[in-house]
Amino acid sequence: MDKFTRLDGKAAPLPVANIDTDQIIPKQFLKTVEREGLAKGLFYDLRFDEAGNPKPDFVLNQPAYAGAQVLIAGDNFGCGSSREHAPWALLDFGLRCVIAPSFADIFYNNCFENGLLPIALPEEAVRALMAQALGGNHVFSIDLEAQTVTPPSGEPVRFEIDPGRKEKLLKGLDAIGETLQHETDISRYEHKRSLSAPWLEART
Repeated sequence: MDKFTRLDGKAAPLPVANIDTDQIIPKQFLKTVEREGLAKGLFYDLRFDEAGNPKPDFVLNQPAYAGAQVLIAGDNFGCGSSREHAPWALLDFGLRCVIAPSFADIFYNNCFENGLLPIALPEEAVRALMAQALGGNHVFSIDLEAQTVTPPSGEPVRFEIDPGRKEKLLKGLDAIGETLQHETDISRYEHKRSLSAPWLEART
């Protein structure tokens, strides 16, 4: 998993509440367990018409927001089913951070396990950031160590994050990576067990 320390990137505003995981990545794109290639399905029904043509009014189709790495969204982002493909699709598209007033719990947890930073801020603060993202300068700075979002105005907004989750993102640790930090202790335990209970090592 890639580390998340500081991000300076375009922010795209999506002022819609209750964006669920089926809108983030529709069910027809869930046939793979690979994390790559899902960008094509991200917000598919919002991005494309029935003929598969890009909708020019959707924010991520607009040239001004090409290459956006931050998404500023409405309340209850990521609600619906628990599909882990949702953060995968956002990451595969190039988005590394989502800012919203609130997130669905399972989606929120899945973000941290995949290196996507979800930032929950008061609704008034989100509206103010969204207004700046609609302006001519869309570059925002996200500093995880300092726990700040700095919009084009230059006035940082502080956000809260669980210290353990913050540390894992800063180090780029998913569940497997976190376990491997204890590899020496695990190997020592397994060696000790093999000496004290060799029958457990027996193969049939």
